[in-house]
Amino acid sequence: MGQKRSADRRTGAMRTSRVWLCGALLLVVVTLVAYGPALEGGYIWDDDRYVTENVELRSPKGLERIWFDPSATVQYYPLVHSSFWIQHRMDDPFPGEDPDPFPFHLVNVLLHAANALLLWTLLRALGLPFAWLGAALFALHPVQVESVAWITERKNVLSGLFALGAALAYVRFAGLSSRPRGGLGWYAAALVLFLLGLLSKTVVAMLPGALLLVLWWRRGFLTRRDVMSLLPMFALGLAAGLFTAFLEKHQVGAQGPAFDLSFLDRVLIAGRALWFYAGKLVWPAELTFVYRRWSVDAVVWWQWFYPLGVGAALAALWLWRGRLGRGPLVAACVFAGVLFPALGFIDVFPMQYSFVADHFQYHASIVLIAACAGGLGRLAAGWRRWRRGLLVAGAGALLLVLGGLTWQQAHIYRDAPSVWRDTLRKNPRATLALNNLGVWLAREGELHAARDLLQRSLDVDAEQPRGHENYANVLSDLGLLDEAIVHYRQALALAPQFGEDRRTMHLNLGLAYRKKGMLEEAIDQFERGRELAFWDPRLHYALGEALLAAGRRGKAERAFREALRRSGADVQIRDRAERILRRLGAEPQP
Repeated sequence: MGQKRSADRRTGAMRTSRVWLCGALLLVVVTLVAYGPALEGGYIWDDDRYVTENVELRSPKGLERIWFDPSATVQYYPLVHSSFWIQHRMDDPFPGEDPDPFPFHLVNVLLHAANALLLWTLLRALGLPFAWLGAALFALHPVQVESVAWITERKNVLSGLFALGAALAYVRFAGLSSRPRGGLGWYAAALVLFLLGLLSKTVVAMLPGALLLVLWWRRGFLTRRDVMSLLPMFALGLAAGLFTAFLEKHQVGAQGPAFDLSFLDRVLIAGRALWFYAGKLVWPAELTFVYRRWSVDAVVWWQWFYPLGVGAALAALWLWRGRLGRGPLVAACVFAGVLFPALGFIDVFPMQYSFVADHFQYHASIVLIAACAGGLGRLAAGWRRWRRGLLVAGAGALLLVLGGLTWQQAHIYRDAPSVWRDTLRKNPRATLALNNLGVWLAREGELHAARDLLQRSLDVDAEQPRGHENYANVLSDLGLLDEAIVHYRQALALAPQFGEDRRTMHLNLGLAYRKKGMLEEAIDQFERGRELAFWDPRLHYALGEALLAAGRRGKAERAFREALRRSGADVQIRDRAERILRRLGAEPQP
């Protein structure tokens, strides 16, 4: 009899393993199919700063700088940049060539598929019904395309992997799964995975708060052990959050008039953003790379309906928790909590263009999607077989629709011009799209078309420093140097005092002065740029050329040597500096 029971258990375990394997394989396949167009995509916005023009990826010592110099990369997410460094070294493109974008896209899609698998495992561990449906909805929802098809957003899919892994390990440690309570090894794994998540994107800092709410949902109370076990995560998350917020303002450039918002303005933004994100999950229509930036005014009475509506919804879920259960309230709180860093209370660079973006809710969307799938499963628990069959068919049809929308949305990310043109169809006043499409047209030699777009951008918002700089670059290429100088100076007047963009503005203004033969003015601009970014070899090289033209050979030689010393993986600067130093009769030693 005992042998029969043992055989039955082995048979049941094998059947369960086969079911899991089939479900996992199906999840991966449908994700790869839905994101097929993204695999053929190229590079778009910010991919230059993260991948194609990131000099640290071409340097053998780049990995060290990625980890130990926060200024070496756009944002201090060392695991993300390390993954780019490894892929770049594996591709090893020729100097001046971009690496093949396919492997970068493939890794993003595979990470997203792995996140869907982890989510399925986590939901099963928590005992939620329709766990596979929740994971499939997450995998195929078109709102995720921006995070998966955009190489720069490796931040989301990689941090999602570690966050879900940390949550799964903690659930096992806390005894929330059907398996026996795990030991300290599971707790250590949760801490390590949480830290790796923070090093990929700081939004993971919201995980310990989410886990506390999950503990309350399952038990109805919290113990001292629960709180104490999560305190290290809270401390790490707070430190990482403060550090990232500092870098976002002082290094990325989240400062200026666009961020001059009162606390009441930010409350209005947060309330409206929460409804926006929930609405896009329910009805993912007109998804775009840059949404319209709302006009926020605390005096306009109807704008208060958004935050008041959020408060009313949470109050209702609290009052009805006896009838509905704690699940809906916890899901709503976790959704809002994970979104908190992107709700306007913390200044982030994209806020100057729009208060919302699809990639901001990659992590938060997991909660509402899982809650809807689980709620549907509980609702159908007592249904007859034919009604459950209709539900399964309906769920399958929904997945087909979402997968089709994802496949369609992924086409938009095939290249930068496609992204910007699609954005302008849906948001004609998007200055980011007008600027970047204008810059792309200028690079293609369509200078007059570029000037028209950049003029439109300044007509929409005349206070954008980058817009004036881009417009000035085109005017300079057209030979309209006097007009270009006016806009370069205006860009510098508007740019944050210590913003990253100022060095290129000083560089370009100096180049315009040099074209006009105003060498002293050019030298002054290059010197100012060097004060902001002494590590930038372009400024040293440009200064050297201006000094040489002005007859200051000794100073010019020193500037060229500094350019050579700072050139790193910039082969063009290195070769030019070496040639000039040889011509001057000096050994090209940095």
